[in-house]
Amino acid sequence: MSSVMEGKAEALDNISDAELLGIDLENAYPVMKIEHCGQTPIKNHGKEGYYVDNTLHESDPVGDVRSLKRKHQAEQRFSPMDRFRRRHLSVTLLCEQSWCEMKVVFGLLRPLVKQKEMKKPEVKVGATIHLTRQLEIHDVVPIQVQSREDLEAIKLLNVMHMMSLLNEGQCVREFPVFGVLEGVFLMGVIDELSYNKGRELVLSELKTRKEMSLPGKAQVKGHHLQVGLYKLLFDGMVNGAVKRNDIIRHLKLQPKQVLGTGVLNHAGSMGVEEGSFGSLVDVVLKSLTSAKVSGIQHLSLEYIHQDSGVTIDTIHVECEEAVLRGELQDYFAYWTGQRGPRGVDIEDAWKCKLCPFEKSCQGGKDKTEACINVDPGKKPK
Repeated sequence: MSSVMEGKAEALDNISDAELLGIDLENAYPVMKIEHCGQTPIKNHGKEGYYVDNTLHESDPVGDVRSLKRKHQAEQRFSPMDRFRRRHLSVTLLCEQSWCEMKVVFGLLRPLVKQKEMKKPEVKVGATIHLTRQLEIHDVVPIQVQSREDLEAIKLLNVMHMMSLLNEGQCVREFPVFGVLEGVFLMGVIDELSYNKGRELVLSELKTRKEMSLPGKAQVKGHHLQVGLYKLLFDGMVNGAVKRNDIIRHLKLQPKQVLGTGVLNHAGSMGVEEGSFGSLVDVVLKSLTSAKVSGIQHLSLEYIHQDSGVTIDTIHVECEEAVLRGELQDYFAYWTGQRGPRGVDIEDAWKCKLCPFEKSCQGGKDKTEACINVDPGKKPK
């Protein structure tokens, strides 16, 4: 079992580039609050009542609780995708899910707690390193946007521009990827794509470490999942698996929406004269399938030390598509409402001591207590 000290380093370093650079725009949309039906008697300034989700109720508790139960039951008819208003899932979110599903759920219910974690010094250093690398080969161009279609149009234009660079044999960084996997629309951002001496396309994912050591098994699992999903998405894009209707329907965008002036000017500078979002989608998807790039041949994870910038090691990752899709189906089963969220296994109960939601997660409490009380000579079930 990993120690708490080792686990703490993993928990802080388990941050994807998408989080560091703030490009998961879906997180800007409001999250629907889920009410729970538990009740606890209280006394407050002489008034009798009960709390439900930290709200004091002074009316008839029996009638109110029945009403809340009906509301709760009604919400259960909707999947987490619906309740949390997720048009798509991010690769980053699935990597967090591989660490602990309950932490993901609490993070969506209490976004302010998650935002506080993102302000930790280790996270800010990692963000700076990622941004510095991006600016080594790319310029950042400010573009004014007026709609969600404008936001997605910028991503598409970035894809088109970077594909032209790949066609010329150049290296690109922060490459947006997207597509439908196992019925769910997934989005992410690849750290780097470049060619090796054999002209094979290599995906390199940068991971920064506070400690001069490689991560433990629990975190490596999420890293392998991340690069594997990036490969599936990228290969699908260049092989024509992504369809126009996938983008329009899953993201609930308007194909006839006229693009804003800032986006039109930027598109014009690239030689693209399309005026509506739908027509731009057609042009970009065509450019992907007509590119000379057939797919990603190699996957690698580069771990560097935050303080010194020294490369700790570069790990090559094998991707077994059948295994990866099986994992995806299991993760998606929660999001599509086929099962409830799962906490960590008892052998990973050390994660709970590092989690900001430990006091709120009964499953985490139970596993931590079981882990503490277990006979050291016996293996936990």
